[in-house]
Amino acid sequence: MLQTAKSNLQPPTYGNLITVLSIDGGGIRGIIPGTILHFLESELQKLDGEHVRLADYFDVIAGTSTGGLVTAMLTAPDENNRPLFAAKDINKFYLEHCPKIFPQVKSIFPGVSKMMKAFSGPKYDGAYLHRVIREKLGTTRLHQTLTNVAIPAFDIKELQPTIFSTYEVKNTPSLNAQLSDICISTSAAPTYLPTYHFQNKDHSGSVREFNLTDGGVAANNPTLVAIGEVTKQIMKGSSDYFAINKLDYGRLLVISLGTGSAKCQRKYNAKDAAKWGALKWISFDGCAPIVDVYSQASADMVDFHLNIIFQTLNSEKNYLRIQDDTLADGAISSVDIATKENLENLVRVGEKLLEKPVSRVNLETGEVNPTSENETNQEALIRFAKMLSQEKRLREIRSPH
Repeated sequence: MLQTAKSNLQPPTYGNLITVLSIDGGGIRGIIPGTILHFLESELQKLDGEHVRLADYFDVIAGTSTGGLVTAMLTAPDENNRPLFAAKDINKFYLEHCPKIFPQVKSIFPGVSKMMKAFSGPKYDGAYLHRVIREKLGTTRLHQTLTNVAIPAFDIKELQPTIFSTYEVKNTPSLNAQLSDICISTSAAPTYLPTYHFQNKDHSGSVREFNLTDGGVAANNPTLVAIGEVTKQIMKGSSDYFAINKLDYGRLLVISLGTGSAKCQRKYNAKDAAKWGALKWISFDGCAPIVDVYSQASADMVDFHLNIIFQTLNSEKNYLRIQDDTLADGAISSVDIATKENLENLVRVGEKLLEKPVSRVNLETGEVNPTSENETNQEALIRFAKMLSQEKRLREIRSPH
């Protein structure tokens, strides 16, 4: 029997809410949610002390691609069984390592170089990324995370998503892979980084083979993945969710963090695209339109669906989606232009995003507009921090443990 690392958060059955944190994919743009998470954790520390971490407040944290890496950083245990990274350290990691993960090669003929690379293989070999992930996460396995996590990838051999979920490791021991293998898999973005193959042996000695690529193929915005994993526990009658009715979405408290608009922010013209062949779809002046389309569509559809649910239940204030759809063309909206200047600009994007108004999808027009409450993202996070703190204390009072 797997012994999971003990969470500092009592089960939802003793509280009023089910708390969910979700982080999109987006390469170097992971700096944007990194900035938001730093602010949220600092607000929780003001309420409950400098020792607290985000993993102490969320029943499940989900992340895709770069968001999967952040999820592991926030939930993997250190030698003291506390989170390996504080939220404030996430951007430090990105600023230090992204230039080596995505080295910028100078060429006198950049167009020719990009074209040749599109023919010859992925843009980056992933060697440094794999090495640094293994160094940081070591041999830590999925069941050892300090709260529940859900990290999607896509199996190109089985042609179906693979969800690495702590909820499922007892039922499906073959999913209990090393976090390093999971993070490498979920971040293997098509055309940018190579697909990833590994094998995992369960406690009975059975070996499972994984042939994985980027989790964004399945769920670039993994919020519904997290909610789905929680819902399965409720449906199964898990003791952690014993007092919660099936599909009681009104009890969800969800923070969903985007990484900015799709790569290159380019709006493609259908008349031009009608003439494209395979090469144009995978390489357009350094962009990858097919990647833009599936990642942006995936994220937006999840947000639209959740807005329908929360607005129907009159629970809009329990769902916070923070996303910047106004990134300019060029480096700032790329997933891999990891120059010092661009990475620092992304930090500023995250800081400015805190000051912007909370926005919500208009269900009739599909447009994302500021809410009528005139609340900023920063003010909303302060409000959510208070709710998270209150929920944690309530569970501690009610719990016999």
